[in-house]
Amino acid sequence: MMKIFNLLIADRNPHIRNFLKREMEAEGYHVQLAKNAREVLNVIYSSEPIDLAIVDLDLPGANELNLLRCLEDRIPVLPFVIHSYVSDYRETSSNFRAATIVPKQGSSSETLKDVIKDLLMKSYSKRFKTPLNP
Repeated sequence: MMKIFNLLIADRNPHIRNFLKREMEAEGYHVQLAKNAREVLNVIYSSEPIDLAIVDLDLPGANELNLLRCLEDRIPVLPFVIHSYVSDYRETSSNFRAATIVPKQGSSSETLKDVIKDLLMKSYSKRFKTPLNP
């Protein structure tokens, strides 16, 4: 059985934040929310463990390049997904490690769920394994 994973959802739009929170909690994830860059940094560098961040780079107080650097430089490594309008961030994301981008569009929440599960399985494979029954 999969252990509970802690996600951070950061978006300036409260409707998107709350919608994604409901969707991810329905999948069994524990979710924290952030509405600006300062809150993102507070959460990712807090003592509370975060397993994955879903971030729209168009956050108040954010310089997207600096925010991406902070996300990438975190130790331990924090997998993250850029959930944004792709046309705004094509060049930005190409300068960084394999940043996963899920474009905001019609049914992006379903794609986002699949991407999150794949990233979590790659990053935390041991947490998905169940002990063998004797």
